[in-house]
Amino acid sequence: MDAKSTLVIAGGGLAGAKAAEGARGRGFEGRILIVGEEQMPPYERPPLSKAVLRGEAEPSSTQVHDAAYYTDQKVEVVTGVSVLKIDLPSRRLELSDGKAIGYDALVLTTGAAPRKLKIAGADLDGVHYLRTVDDATNLNAAIKGAGRVAIIGAGWVGSEVAASARMMGAEVVLIGPEPFPLQKVLGEKVASVFRQLQSDHGVNLRLGVGVSEIRGGKLVEEILLADGSIERADVVVVGVGADPRVELAVAAGLKVDNGIVVDGNLETSASGVYAAGDVASAWHPHYKRQLRVEHWANARYQGTAAGENAVGPHQIYDRLPYFYSDQYDVSLEYVGHSESDDEVVIRGDLEGRKFIAFYHHDGVLSAALTVNIAKVFKDIKLMIASGKKLDLTALGDENVPLSELSSAPI
Repeated sequence: MDAKSTLVIAGGGLAGAKAAEGARGRGFEGRILIVGEEQMPPYERPPLSKAVLRGEAEPSSTQVHDAAYYTDQKVEVVTGVSVLKIDLPSRRLELSDGKAIGYDALVLTTGAAPRKLKIAGADLDGVHYLRTVDDATNLNAAIKGAGRVAIIGAGWVGSEVAASARMMGAEVVLIGPEPFPLQKVLGEKVASVFRQLQSDHGVNLRLGVGVSEIRGGKLVEEILLADGSIERADVVVVGVGADPRVELAVAAGLKVDNGIVVDGNLETSASGVYAAGDVASAWHPHYKRQLRVEHWANARYQGTAAGENAVGPHQIYDRLPYFYSDQYDVSLEYVGHSESDDEVVIRGDLEGRKFIAFYHHDGVLSAALTVNIAKVFKDIKLMIASGKKLDLTALGDENVPLSELSSAPI
């Protein structure tokens, strides 16, 4: 595209900011406009369940760039406004402030929205979701004044909020349908480590049971579980997953299937329209399937790639999925993508919470989780990318350097 062209980015999160950065980095000199519905410029969300929630970091510290960056790079950022409609034939957008704008290329970074509980009492005061800076600020105040905090959902958000709330001194009960926190992603063997971690830090665990009702007058007072038992709480945090925000894409007629479907170049079913971040279901050349990943690194790097591809020659996006989490004194990193039927090999001390979990299918590595172990990801990524069958005994043996496994001939 030339200097007279316009790139519009619909969505003001990390992926949107990085799309603008990618376009400028590719040498695009035309107009770039980011349209975001929140009042704050693009920011990163991982600190919302950690340092910002605990009051250890200011909300402004989460911003991707300061105001000077957007001025210097001539990137227009419109806050408090959303895109209401995409007219594909005319390449025009209708905005919530009544304005319309044309585009030559469009990147959709509309993200995901927290999945709402559909049970009685879910609308009572004291029920919180965590997605935005305002959510984190409000939840911080609520936890400080809470008698007991109940967290419904033991995935990443639920586990991190439980840790932060305990670190703030709150009494916490963690409720989830699976017997272990993070079980769907990590499997029972590894997830048992995080069950013990929460227990060791004083979290009351009500796992393997669902929630039937939230009770109270105007304010939350208690939660009725599916087994008939009751848990007292005056603050409830719901973390039961998120749904991609595809309404705009659906209305425009774009292909949607668990997210906006994009190819390896991150282009949608409409020419000149791209998608990245939580909302994108992208073809991954290594796993040979569509993947939708809701994590910081995906928004960071996929957003950049979408911006680059929107204004210049296409490049396949083949970076392996990656995410991280910090809970109490445990730092974990995960790379790759595992399936529910993958087996796991442990290298290190599972009970001591210093180990690597290798997920594989018939000896071919699909993903790996490191817990309190650093500087091993280069070798792990090489092993995953190679697609070769590994010696599982050597994989679990700490005396065998990972560099030997990653450099072994196929």
